[in-house]
Amino acid sequence: MKYGVITGLMFGAAVTVFGADPAVFSFKTGEFQIDMLVESRGPGRPSILLGLGGEQLEKYLPGGDFQSEVNVFLVRGRGHTVLVDTGFGQALFDGMKKLGVEPGAVDTVLITHMHGDHIGGLARDGRALFPRAKVYLAARERDYWLNSAGNAAARTALAPYGGRVETFQPGDLGGGAPELLPGIRAAAAFGHTPGHTVFLIESGAEKFLIWGDLMHVEKVQFPLPGVSVSYDTDPEAAAASRKQVLAWAAANRVPVGGMHLVYPAAGRVQTDGAGYRFVPME
Repeated sequence: MKYGVITGLMFGAAVTVFGADPAVFSFKTGEFQIDMLVESRGPGRPSILLGLGGEQLEKYLPGGDFQSEVNVFLVRGRGHTVLVDTGFGQALFDGMKKLGVEPGAVDTVLITHMHGDHIGGLARDGRALFPRAKVYLAARERDYWLNSAGNAAARTALAPYGGRVETFQPGDLGGGAPELLPGIRAAAAFGHTPGHTVFLIESGAEKFLIWGDLMHVEKVQFPLPGVSVSYDTDPEAAAASRKQVLAWAAANRVPVGGMHLVYPAAGRVQTDGAGYRFVPME
């Protein structure tokens, strides 16, 4: 695997963005082809974790080390080519090329939330990088960021798409989540940001949940889902959403994928005492 020299600050850590050969993990959910692409990977800092005691830190992060990733999901099926988030917009395009997917083939971009490591690949120099795509995001997420003073990044990312930006009201994973595209539903998981959204892929009896930034440090937040991070807009609401989604995924045996889970960034959630554990796909 080759590495580029582009670095940036992410989760309080220096992050190296992959060059020409980003990591890709591919699998199927019914008739959907799903590819997880690693946009960046680097060491994280435990200082982002809120309210974690020294004893707990040593138990779950001995030495204080953990790996941080930024991931993007490409979903193809039922006549659509869909990106869920766009990462920083660096290694993403190399990964897509490796899969034989050109930016012009993407007809839909689903945004979990509008942090820079999720919308960085939408536009560059005032130009939409996915020229055919509609961009979907929760109405309250769009309104929050576009109305935030000084948040030029959100406006710059969305402006080139003009009337191709569509908003929605995410529903509940337990029922009532709206279907944005055939087989793809949007559910609320507010807290990390005001409109943070998870996307459920459904094909017959098979399901896969892409949960965005529900979790940042898996070694800690699976066993201790009440621990939030300094990047959460509302840490208490983020913890409540995390607990709710983890319980739902474990009870319904629905595999999940996340933008900050480490490679392969997809697997099953199982209960483990008062918390949970993650079993990666193979």
